[in-house]
Amino acid sequence: MVFKKMLSAFGVGGPSVDTVLTNPNTRPGLTLDGQVNIIGGDAPAAIERISVGLVTRVEVESGDHEYAGTMEFHRMPVGGPLQLAPKQQLSIPFQLPVPWETPITDVYGQRLHGMTMGLRTELSIARAVDKGDLDHVAVHPLPVHERILEAFQRLGFRFKNADLERGHIRGVQQTLPFYQEIEFYAAPQYAQAITEVELTFVTNPHGVEVILECDKRGGFLSAGHDVFGRYSVAHADADRVDFAQLVDGWLRETTSRYGSMRAQFGGYGPQPGYGAPQHGYGPQHGYGPQHGHGGHGRRGPGMGGVVAGAALGAVGGMVVGDMIGDAFDGGDEGGDDFGGFEE
Repeated sequence: MVFKKMLSAFGVGGPSVDTVLTNPNTRPGLTLDGQVNIIGGDAPAAIERISVGLVTRVEVESGDHEYAGTMEFHRMPVGGPLQLAPKQQLSIPFQLPVPWETPITDVYGQRLHGMTMGLRTELSIARAVDKGDLDHVAVHPLPVHERILEAFQRLGFRFKNADLERGHIRGVQQTLPFYQEIEFYAAPQYAQAITEVELTFVTNPHGVEVILECDKRGGFLSAGHDVFGRYSVAHADADRVDFAQLVDGWLRETTSRYGSMRAQFGGYGPQPGYGAPQHGYGPQHGYGPQHGHGGHGRRGPGMGGVVAGAALGAVGGMVVGDMIGDAFDGGDEGGDDFGGFEE
């Protein structure tokens, strides 16, 4: 009996958990539906809690170095506490709301190179090793995201990579402890002015704030630098606007205002409104080399200069579980390089 208890404490012969998603595809602001299936082990078990949470891989800057860690950023309890009898079977349905700021992982059925997302299930067991399960999740863009991504394609930009950077963008109402950067190589008609563009969506129930970071080319007597623009679009405008024309205007506005932006400390452009640049971007917000993204090969200070470090707790903290890390290291599903936006 003592030997069986010892084995149970190490997870041998203990309960098992398997989560089944009704559909692993979702969008920001929607839900993930499924059920947690639990089977009791060889002995009774005291289940303290059952929870599900979204996890993803995030880039973290530390001094001059950058490393990737796995972060759980949204968690919900679905059951417990309860007593589980030997071989007892339970099925617990759940409906997990997907935060509006959840990053996009898939476009037109293809995984964005550099992105991964999973739903982690945790079964906390008293006096024993916790059990878990991890299921891959695909987060697709909302209509307004699709229109903006399509506009970049129509303008001739080529997708390069996507990743998540830990931190908050100063001046932006942001709830998650990271933000997504979708990187593009510059289209030919912009190539004399910029080399790359990084696109960030910060989405809310009403619309999306769009942050552009353009790697501006240097001249014969001047060094290159990064320039920033911030714009907003309502969800309702997804089918009302010529987004290629709108994005072209954003890019030209952003790259032409470097001098006045520096002079005015961020107070540039018209008052905030539809398609208008928003206030709050400028040197006083921390454009400094100490936050540079050396790992991205950029000459300027980078988006890291406009972020504030996020204090991380149980949710939003770096997850070090081997099960999660191993699952993500196994490669993204559908992980082909995403070179275009063709269906």
